[in-house]
Amino acid sequence: MNLTPLDYINLLYIWTKSYPQLRDTWSAPVDDSRESAIRVNYGHDNVSGTEEHVFGGMIKLQDLNTEFPHYATHPNILYLVSSALPYFPVRMAKMAKRAGAKIVLNQNGVAYPGWYGRGWERQNKPMKELLKLSDHVIYQSDFCKLSADKFLGKCIAKHDILYNPVNTEVFRPIDNQKHDDRPPTILLAGSHWSLYRPKLAVEVLYELKKRNFKARLKIAGRYCWSHSSAAAADLIADVAKELGVARDFEYVGPYTQREAVTLLQSCSVLLHTKYNDPCPRLVVEAMACGLPIVYSATGGVPELVGDAAGIGIPGPLDWNEDRPPDARELADAVISTLINREVYSRAARLRAIEKFDVHDWLVRHREIFKQICSA
Repeated sequence: MNLTPLDYINLLYIWTKSYPQLRDTWSAPVDDSRESAIRVNYGHDNVSGTEEHVFGGMIKLQDLNTEFPHYATHPNILYLVSSALPYFPVRMAKMAKRAGAKIVLNQNGVAYPGWYGRGWERQNKPMKELLKLSDHVIYQSDFCKLSADKFLGKCIAKHDILYNPVNTEVFRPIDNQKHDDRPPTILLAGSHWSLYRPKLAVEVLYELKKRNFKARLKIAGRYCWSHSSAAAADLIADVAKELGVARDFEYVGPYTQREAVTLLQSCSVLLHTKYNDPCPRLVVEAMACGLPIVYSATGGVPELVGDAAGIGIPGPLDWNEDRPPDARELADAVISTLINREVYSRAARLRAIEKFDVHDWLVRHREIFKQICSA
């Protein structure tokens, strides 16, 4: 991303304005005699609620904040998520270390030439420095560790692999839900940073139509690859018109965490077209709602779905070029999944409960926090 002179002026303003608050937060050595042994600061002014439009790493902070409330003063742990870093995170981490606090880094994916393009080294620099400063690193998948080892360097701190969690009591199938009395709805959701993701989903709908397989496509989430979300939406709508599937296609835009439950429950299968996705929380949320997953079997997604909760289209590991699946192969997988939907649905729900429930995730966080605070 190329910065303009105005961008640099804005960054200088933020650097200067944010310093007094950081100084107040991390001004004195941590006092362990205070009322709580675990006092976590998440690097942001506050943690947004589930009714607000947040995405990516910020959603994990919502989970953590329920169990470990955000401390704006005298925290003893700084918890940073690599995909939702605050401004100037390295300065913040160094100030926290000087105050005696411990650093926990939740490491998602990294920038690499294939998806980020020019400037990927600069994008990785803060994560590389934070990795060295951290007392404990949480990788979101084995793939996240693989990519971080390659592009950030080996981790010398203690570390865990903790997949993104889901509240399986909130994200759950609708009781007695029936999908047989209407055409199935295929869902593509999340933050769409590349044009190919929604375009490929529309092409899958076209392939289904060619096979006389009736289905609808719903795309939810932000179109992020363009400065104009309206122009991006028009572009995908034009693709649907050109392929003759506009009547079976709907774009619903961004959604909150609270709205995500109803969105997932209203659909039949999750289509996840992103190549090398490190650890998409959306996938485990969909599984918890009983949605089978049809996906690019690259990145960390195969670790989430396993062998029974959906069908993946294999792809090579390529750091220099995105290699999404072929629309025809995805369409075949959608048909196979929907024909056996009940079997895949039960497997998806069971896997979400057994491997990704937020309760277990929070328990492990408490163990980590206690360990580093007592070290």
